[in-house]
Amino acid sequence: MTKLTLIAAAAAASIAGQAMAQQSWTMTTTWPSSLELIETDKKFVDLANKLTGDELTIEFFEGGSLVPAGEVFGAVESGTVQAGADWPGYWAGRDAAFSALATTPSLFNAVDYANWIQQWGGADLYNEIYGQFGMVYLPYGLTNNESGFRTNEPITSLEDLQGKRLRLSGLEQGKLLEQLGGNQVSMSGGEIYQSLERGVIDGAEFSTPNVDWSAGFQQVTKYWATPGWHQSASVFGVMINKSAWDALSPETQEKLKIAADATMMWSLAFTEKRATEAYAKFDEAVTINRYDDETLAKVQEMANEVIIETACENPNSAKVYVSMLEYLNDYAQWRDASAPFNLGRTPNGPDVQAIKDCM
Repeated sequence: MTKLTLIAAAAAASIAGQAMAQQSWTMTTTWPSSLELIETDKKFVDLANKLTGDELTIEFFEGGSLVPAGEVFGAVESGTVQAGADWPGYWAGRDAAFSALATTPSLFNAVDYANWIQQWGGADLYNEIYGQFGMVYLPYGLTNNESGFRTNEPITSLEDLQGKRLRLSGLEQGKLLEQLGGNQVSMSGGEIYQSLERGVIDGAEFSTPNVDWSAGFQQVTKYWATPGWHQSASVFGVMINKSAWDALSPETQEKLKIAADATMMWSLAFTEKRATEAYAKFDEAVTINRYDDETLAKVQEMANEVIIETACENPNSAKVYVSMLEYLNDYAQWRDASAPFNLGRTPNGPDVQAIKDCM
């Protein structure tokens, strides 16, 4: 190879490297600025922009400013935007497995999700499921147990759910509520306040106490039934168009993963602190009722049946739940041995073999 050819090749490589380095992304979210969940998205974008420097610039837009919340998935899939922040459960209509990737009824807590995602193969399953729609997924947000139903009539037992029209998100959660005699009503977070105010629904769940407070639910409800057995924890993250991801250098991709991991740790501590503060405010504003242990054990039993039913209806759901339950079984021996100085409870969850038998 001549010297001139070497110079030309080096120049071409330099130009290509510069083109790869100078990426600009548009990112939106499912959350409006009025809901505190958007703070986790902003934290990720801030960290990502700082870590990637001149390699990548992410311009962030609040939910609804570019596309409606329900269209964020399609916008990322088509490449209309390069990235979109979400709660995976919103896409369960596309694949039921998204539901378990977002939350579980009476099963995983936030630490379980963190353990599973980071060390027990969970991250690979997010990318496998989202990958079927041409996306890469970075989980970067965790919230612990969600609040529970907010109503204008007290809910102290499962019998009180009979006939209630309740805003509830989640596939398994809806099935469970129906078995308990309630009726699931689906609507976006931004619609809940007015629906409660006008009596369109009898009650609603949405998120953790701090997010619920930011939504103003204390102004339109009198009672709060806790704990939120329907969502024992939740995961949030960013969908990234695969072509946009592939255009990044491996170094830039790694920096985005680091930003996601750091945001995940921050989100849990941030939310727990804010939830603690909000609980104190709710305690003064509404009447808080807690289900007894016998009721929660009954919910666990029913939730297990719903999980098995859902898993057996969808191969991807089965794959996700088998991985989750194998993690719980694997972790149980050490977790139980270290109780009570451990990371939560070992739930009396579904039989993993029952799901394997129907795969």
